Amino acid sequence: MEIIAITKRLAADVDALPFAAPTAYIYNPLDYAWAPHEQYLRRFGQGTREVLLLGMNPGPFGMAQTGVPFGDPVMVREWMGIEAPVGKPAREHPKRPVEGFASTRREVSGMRLWGWARDRWGTPEAFFARCFVANYCPLVFMEESGKNRTPDKLPAAETAALYAACDRALRAIVAIMRPRVAIGIGGFAEARLLAALAGLAIPIDRLLHPSPANPQANAGWGDFADAKFAELGLL
Repeated sequence: MEIIAITKRLAADVDALPFAAPTAYIYNPLDYAWAPHEQYLRRFGQGTREVLLLGMNPGPFGMAQTGVPFGDPVMVREWMGIEAPVGKPAREHPKRPVEGFASTRREVSGMRLWGWARDRWGTPEAFFARCFVANYCPLVFMEESGKNRTPDKLPAAETAALYAACDRALRAIVAIMRPRVAIGIGGFAEARLLAALAGLAIPIDRLLHPSPANPQANAGWGDFADAKFAELGLL
């Protein structure tokens, strides 16, 4: 599968990049959680798609645990039917252990995104027949304290090479999936779509991020998602 080759190259490219303090720990679930991620790609990543939904990077209780974008363990296991052994990152922060599908922490963004997909489409097969969800950057960045550090907080000297690798993978995925529209989940993802896909005739839009840190999302994120899809003529 082309998407597997693209993803493996992305994993190798970002593994080779250096990051300095205050970044102290880096997790790459495309390495230690490859087994469930490969299941995700093989089951749901083949063929063309009408909609590409793009997130920022893995959350510590989502993809960092399950290898699936926005990968709340319960939703991935019970709705998608994906479960596989998950290893450990090379250096693990004691406050942010990787427990894989044994993790009891819920990933709120994933609960909201995949819960909406389930409620709107019913089965994962119906949702993924039209949509695909990916993360722009596959890495989790943490400070010494265990605080999450998102890619947009990295210095320009580090993001230049990181964004080059992620842009290349994003363009390759778009080339094989040929989406009618690409939607950034949050402002960062929209900005990276605009940069990476500049010059391509693909409409780009933004969907409110489902994070609990976003007050608007706490007022019923699924309604925002429905409204955006209706606005774009996708329901």
